[in-house]
Amino acid sequence: MVNPKPFQVDWDRNALDDLKEILEYLSAQSSQASKIVKSAILSRIDVVKTNPFICEKDELRLPINEEFRAFVVFSYRITYHVHVKLKQVRILRIRHTSREPLLY
Repeated sequence: MVNPKPFQVDWDRNALDDLKEILEYLSAQSSQASKIVKSAILSRIDVVKTNPFICEKDELRLPINEEFRAFVVFSYRITYHVHVKLKQVRILRIRHTSREPLLY
């Protein structure tokens, strides 16, 4: 059985800024914490590349849309959009789950 080609991952500028800010904050607390969180997030994104619909639909996206998905790693919620025709996953934002959720 042939494995399908993984989806390409693109990062929204805001999501990259979110990740950078999170990692800077964590590294000020502990250099190990930032490495562990970064590794866990990127590992989960690798899973999403091969199966983009594995995560739950993003309930903060109204109206709920099958193409918008989210997952949580170490209390960080990563939201992404699946573009099937382009075989692309776009990481939209990363937010700590204790923060006020933003609808979009």
